[in-house]
This record gives sequence, structure tokens and C-alpha cells, in this order.
Amino acid sequence: MFLPRFRFKVCLLIVTALAMIPVASVRAQTSPYLRSQVTAPAPIPIPGSGTQIVYVGDTFEDPEWKFVHNMPKSSREQNERTYGPMAYSTNRRWSEGPERGQPDSLMIIPTPPGGLAGSEHALQITTMHSGVPGEQSFDVQQDDLILNVSTRIGSSIRASEMPNCVVRLYLPHPDVWEDRTGPHFGMRLGVRTTAEKPRQGLFSIGTSMQNEPYWPGIWVHFRSKTSRGIDKDSVLLKVRANSLGHDFPVKEIPAEQFGWWTFGMSVSADGKIHYFARQGVEDLTSKDLMVSQFPYGYEAERVTSFFFNICNRNDGRTWSTPFVIDDPQFFVVDSARIDQIVERKVQYEMRKAEAATTSKR
Repeated sequence: MFLPRFRFKVCLLIVTALAMIPVASVRAQTSPYLRSQVTAPAPIPIPGSGTQIVYVGDTFEDPEWKFVHNMPKSSREQNERTYGPMAYSTNRRWSEGPERGQPDSLMIIPTPPGGLAGSEHALQITTMHSGVPGEQSFDVQQDDLILNVSTRIGSSIRASEMPNCVVRLYLPHPDVWEDRTGPHFGMRLGVRTTAEKPRQGLFSIGTSMQNEPYWPGIWVHFRSKTSRGIDKDSVLLKVRANSLGHDFPVKEIPAEQFGWWTFGMSVSADGKIHYFARQGVEDLTSKDLMVSQFPYGYEAERVTSFFFNICNRNDGRTWSTPFVIDDPQFFVVDSARIDQIVERKVQYEMRKAEAATTSKR
């Protein structure tokens, strides 16, 4: 029996959609903290997929690695001061965050046991004087360490190009954590979209479409056994954020599983953010997806940066938990445009270096 033309087209569309489900929809690995499973209508890039943009990222194996702190640190978020010049790494891959400033201590150390094969060095990140320089707020403040993406490449990455990033994070023994239940570390993306916002100005009325930055990420919360109602030390991973802009828990890590973890984030072509984590240093797979979200209800249009937060109680004497990161990497699935941009920059730098060498002769 033949179907009417309209019904035939509807059936064809349904069959096509069902055929896309294995690659276009990955069901989140749920935890007791997630009340519903999340699916994505577009293919989800697994962090570490596509082409690695080696021009962005770091291995920390360069014996000349150095970070120039340029204190005092910036605190634009708190008091609208940036205190330039900004801090930077001598390999120009890292910079201070203008909103909150850089961590007080960035130290290259031997890679902790169980790290990536062939890795000899990693970066330890700690801070004490978070918040406004010279002031103690006696609450939790944070510093930023920015892995330059758009500023280094010279272009932001389109969501349609499916950018994604990976880092190995070492969770130290519970005894060396800052003894505080709450946020200690964050892995974040700098993302931009276009949103309808109120017009600015004395006589402005109505709304307009404006460029809107936001910063989705994975937060590492410590749950200290010295806090009321907590029997054992553990880590609670929280995601920023759901469609309303609220952080929410996705995974608990018992103290017995502290050590190396692999974290990743990706952006799909529909502007959705995807959050991954797995124990150990092995590459991420689709099974490591924790959740997918449109944070704040926004659809991401471009990615500009990949960065880390370090938090502590800003009392002038308490060091943050000593976290270690290794091999932060940035990937782009549809990389043709970025490959061309990077190639031009590399060629320019080579010509510049040759010219400098020639002039010294």
C-alpha cells in the first residue's frame, strides 16, 4: 500500500532522524545528583577529537619555562583595576586574567606518579593573596590563569568548527587540601554569544542584540570531613551552568580515587557545551560525558579562551590547595580555517627570527 506524499515525507524525516541518534545524541553518564538524562541534537565532539592546535597549549617540558608575575595582580571584577602591565609566561602561551589576576605561585615540578607517558614535568598552581591586592576579605576569592587562544591565534574559534579542550588534573592527598568545604579549582572556557540586553546610557530605552561573554566550566569542590555533616573527605564536581545560570553537581569522587583525572569540555555546532571527566590519564571517550547544557540559556557562537581558576580563603595567610595540571591541549574538529591562520603566523615568526639573526651578524 502506497503512502500519500505528505505522510511519506514525514516518515522519511523520522527515519533520517533516527539514523543520526548514534552519532548525534550521546546520553549523559548520570550520577545520583542528576535528575534527568540530557541529550544533544547535534554531534558531540569528544574532547581530544579533531586536529590539535599545537600553537595553543603547553607541555611544561621547556627548561626555560618562566612566568613573569608583574605584581600587583589585576582585580577588575572587584574594584575595576587592572594594574598593568599584565603578567605572562615567556613562551607567550599563558597570561594573567584581567578580571581577577594571576595565581601567586606557578611552579614547574616533576610529574606526579601515574601521569602521562613520557611526561617529566607538570605545572603546580597555588595562590594566597587572591582578591584585591593588599586587602583581606576573609571570604573565598579566586585567581585566573589564562591559556591564550584567540589572542595567540589571532581569531576566536567558531562553534561550527567544534572546538574542544583537555587537561590532566592531579587531585592531591586530602591531607594537603586547604581545609575548607567549597570550590577550590575550576576548568573554564571563555565563550561569546549574541543576546538581547537592555540598552546602556542615560536616555536609552528598550533592548538590543549585544555581544555577551560567559564562562562555562567544571568546578572542583572539596567536601572536608572536618565540616559538619560530612563523614569522609571527597570531591564534588559541579558544572557551570544550567539554562538558568545555576551551578549543579554531577559527580562525586571519593578520596580513594584522588590522583590523576582527565577533564574535557567541548562545543558542538549548535552552541551546546559538553562536560567530560574520567579517572586516570587515558583519552576521553563518549562514556565519560557527564552532562550537556546550554549555560544561561545561551547558544555559544565563539570560543575565545581556555583557563583555570584557583580559589582560597583570602585571609592573607592561607595557601590554596596545590593543584597540578599537565598537557592542556586545544583541538578543533573542522580546523581548515584555523590551520591556515596558524600556518601564516608560524611563517611570519620564522621570517622575523631569521631577520633578527641576520641583523646580529
